[in-house]
Amino acid sequence: MSYTSFVYVTYISTTPEKLWDALTNSEYTEKYFFGTKIESEWQEGSKVTYSREGKVTDYGTILKYVPHDLLSYTWTYVKDETLREEPTVVSFELKQMGSIVKLTLKHEKLVPADIVDKEDTFEGFNNGWPAILSSLKSLLETGKALSNFF
Repeated sequence: MSYTSFVYVTYISTTPEKLWDALTNSEYTEKYFFGTKIESEWQEGSKVTYSREGKVTDYGTILKYVPHDLLSYTWTYVKDETLREEPTVVSFELKQMGSIVKLTLKHEKLVPADIVDKEDTFEGFNNGWPAILSSLKSLLETGKALSNFF
């Protein structure tokens, strides 16, 4: 099977500690991630789940957990009907650069159906992740996530 990756980089005026908290704490994710709650024991090998209105939407297993530096886990969308040999993998890498943090998101082991070449949609990892991370950036820098997302 032929895989592709999606990479998105943004720079956020925050600290690695605050950004890490926003990536791993439902108090934040529910504000910037389409109303999604995140849960995990936050250690390598533990499960991670995303849920909305009490229903799991996405889940995975933590592969790397280095606080304030690197978070990586498998990713499975519950309603995904695409035939896959293995789950996709999402990674968040944080790098302090003076008073800002460079956040690099990599979503790997993607198949062509994961990339949606349409404007004005949040469908596809290439459209959803930029919207989510833009909302995260706004939340951390202004105290308000982007509105009218969903």
